[in-house]
Amino acid sequence: MKLCAGLVVLIISLAGLLCPLVHAEFTGMKPRYMRLFKSALERETLGEKQSEIWSPLSNQPWKRCMSYPGSSLPEKSEGYLQVFLDGGLNQQRMGICDAVAVAKILNATLVIPYLEVNPVWQDSSSFEDIFDVEHFINVLKDDISIVRELPDEFSWSTREYYATAIRPTRIKTAPVHASVNWYQENVLPVIQSYGIAAISPFSHRLTFDNLPMEIQRLRCKVNFQALTFVPHITSLGEVLVNRLRYNSGNSATAKTNYIHKVTDPSYKQPAKFVVLHLRFDKDMAAHSACDFGGGKAEKLALAKYRQVIWQGRVLNSQFTDEELRSQGRCPLTPEETGLLLAALGFDNNTRLYLASHKVYGGEARIAALKELFPLMEDKKSLTSPDELFEIKRKASVLAAVDYYVSMHSDIFVSASPGNMHNALMGHRTYENMKTIKPNMALLGQLFLNKTVTWSDFQAAVMEGHSDRQGQMRLRKPKKSIYTYPAPDCMCSA
Repeated sequence: MKLCAGLVVLIISLAGLLCPLVHAEFTGMKPRYMRLFKSALERETLGEKQSEIWSPLSNQPWKRCMSYPGSSLPEKSEGYLQVFLDGGLNQQRMGICDAVAVAKILNATLVIPYLEVNPVWQDSSSFEDIFDVEHFINVLKDDISIVRELPDEFSWSTREYYATAIRPTRIKTAPVHASVNWYQENVLPVIQSYGIAAISPFSHRLTFDNLPMEIQRLRCKVNFQALTFVPHITSLGEVLVNRLRYNSGNSATAKTNYIHKVTDPSYKQPAKFVVLHLRFDKDMAAHSACDFGGGKAEKLALAKYRQVIWQGRVLNSQFTDEELRSQGRCPLTPEETGLLLAALGFDNNTRLYLASHKVYGGEARIAALKELFPLMEDKKSLTSPDELFEIKRKASVLAAVDYYVSMHSDIFVSASPGNMHNALMGHRTYENMKTIKPNMALLGQLFLNKTVTWSDFQAAVMEGHSDRQGQMRLRKPKKSIYTYPAPDCMCSA
């Protein structure tokens, strides 16, 4: 008890040290690349180039499969398989696909996966809060057996049960990217002995290579066909998409006018829009050990944050900021992302939807991006308080809404790599939709060049991203099937 109390005092003390810095970090924040920023503000529409950026992708040598060959259910299930999924929504989504595949490998009955409470966002949303369970079970009914809950004889197998002590039915040693043999040798005997096995943690625990095609295709079937959002998520997502497409003024008018798009002549041509996933939270900024232009106050605050959150496990990098940037290892700030989009040809009339949970620095950090793209919207600006009330503190549900809007946008851009980037890049590749993947190393080197002109910056950006707009990339060994769905998930065109 004394140790816990001491730890609490330490955290409170460190938090007290951080509080004065929070304000200092973002006081008087100005654009870091003023010369480029001013030129970007004065940019003009690029005519032919402007229309080119909006043009859809050409036909690819692979296309999405309309259906996957069904597989037969085993005559008898070996027992029950439980999985406890950590991480955010998109990491959990991949875990669900893997769980179905492992259940197939083991001839086991899958219990609807349990979503752990996210330690960062404190979100307790369940599978049923996000995904349509009936649809999930129905699509996979010919592949594996799925149950919503365990029968009474196994009702003791709960998250709380496994948290109190070492249990023989819990598998906690599953290696990352484990093979089929590993599951058959280490999990199947537990199921056969006890009738159930619970794997926790279960994240990235199934290999991408040396699997039967039947198992690979089953993962694809789960990802692209079985996992659909519950109606209230898709309904809100559709509302946001409509307000983005049929809004001729600001978001305030969209809330009432978008429903008139069918009868009002001014709404005949739907607008195009871009979704920007701005992955720039404090965790990522601190973990990167990069300099983001906030001066000594910001550096000290991020160093303190690293110490409090990771307690010395994440140290300041041995590389300089210049080395990290030139290697493409620094997340893009909102300002840098805005300059990238402007250089690619998006003008100040571009409708931009911001899909992010929380941006480090808040409004002060986003100000430059908003100045470059004044028609920028997000969930809050496009909805009424009543529409967001029931889900505003549910990060996974909010992420699901962003996922839906992202899958219905003309172009998707993720400022930095991560699970949402990977999931959406793979899903949009499957649907042959344009997705811009920033060239982090190129941009890092360009931003380090203090004398680069706007015309040279723009030319370098356009050349460096000509083949990074969603063109098909075949999956290489050890790469994720969820990021690169061809050829495993796709059919020859």
